[in-house]
Amino acid sequence: MVVKKIGLAQDLAYNPLKSVEIEGKLILVVKLAESFFAIGNKCTHRGCKLSTGKLDGETVRCPCHGSVFNVRTGEVVKGPAKNPEPSYPVTEEKGELSIDI
Repeated sequence: MVVKKIGLAQDLAYNPLKSVEIEGKLILVVKLAESFFAIGNKCTHRGCKLSTGKLDGETVRCPCHGSVFNVRTGEVVKGPAKNPEPSYPVTEEKGELSIDI
């Protein structure tokens, strides 16, 4: 695994969804309460960016066709998507976020 720094935790204070690209992978970073999670940011149904979707509790809804994914695990909660998003561990140290990919 490769650990990549992606910015400061405070960057997600006003918008809990953040899009980052690491080594060609589009990743969605989500703040839930005081925890951070990362899943793929390219919907497995048709490739729309989940970072422009709607966060509702522990799920994010794709803006294009309405697929819903759990932001903790990447699992599909509601289709039309059938395949889960990859998930990545996020760590916070002294306010700085890193992702293991």
